[in-house]
Amino acid sequence: MEKPIGDIELPGLPLFRKGKVRDVFEVDDKLLIVATDRISAFDWILPSLIPYKGKVLTQLSKFWFDFVGLVVPNHLIATETGEFPPALASYAGVLAKRSMLVKRTKVVPIECVVRGYLSGSGWKEYKTTGKVCGIRLPKGLRESDQIAEPIFTPSTKAEKGHDVNISFKDVEKEIGAELAGKIRRTSLELYQKAALYAVSKGIIIADTKFEFGLDGDELILIDEIFTPDSSRFWPLAQYEPGRSQPSLDKQFVRDYLETTAWDKNSPPPELPAEIVAKTAQKYLEIYKVLTGLDDIA
Repeated sequence: MEKPIGDIELPGLPLFRKGKVRDVFEVDDKLLIVATDRISAFDWILPSLIPYKGKVLTQLSKFWFDFVGLVVPNHLIATETGEFPPALASYAGVLAKRSMLVKRTKVVPIECVVRGYLSGSGWKEYKTTGKVCGIRLPKGLRESDQIAEPIFTPSTKAEKGHDVNISFKDVEKEIGAELAGKIRRTSLELYQKAALYAVSKGIIIADTKFEFGLDGDELILIDEIFTPDSSRFWPLAQYEPGRSQPSLDKQFVRDYLETTAWDKNSPPPELPAEIVAKTAQKYLEIYKVLTGLDDIA
């Protein structure tokens, strides 16, 4: 198992943004997004690193960007270090498989969430109100039930702290009705295309989130798509509504942390070695199942 990478240092390149998982650098008029092996949960960056995680996020996003390329353009320019500008050549070792050279866009300040199944914060809200982000759902649904038609349930895009679910009307007020309608239509189409493919591989995509940017007037897909950090992946063979599901995504780590004494208001604990290893295994497995490739570990 390779040594995981927690922080990326590229002397001479301006740091544009340091996220929970990704470090973003400026490269002329473009951005270099480097996925580390950090993992976050409950708005905290955990002290443990997950081997191969950054590579899985990058390579799986690359696969999906290509797969949905006819639905909407994306920000990807290159992922192969040999195609990067010469200024990055000396960093090829650390950047390999975990970095994307992308267009710089004006980010749309909305987390575009699509739910095909009732889980997570959507399930919690439904139990209390019978709605999810203002959308009323039929009575009597169980945890993990499939929703008759996938729903667009946006949230705020918080730089710090927790994203907050909002209604579509809130989105229209924030970014305008025309753009709001376009990102809703595009998000639903992306989800439906990927969900059909995933089921053919024995995987349910329960829900997922997207981010969009504007390249001039053109709406383009940015960040990551359909990764185990941004989606819930459930093995179809083990699916049983009425309870939480086994997963091949970050939910495994959240579920473990719920069993500890951590109060979520103080620095989080280290993950046990077996949890780290199992998480890495899940990330590698979903990559292999969805892409048919086994070229990371």
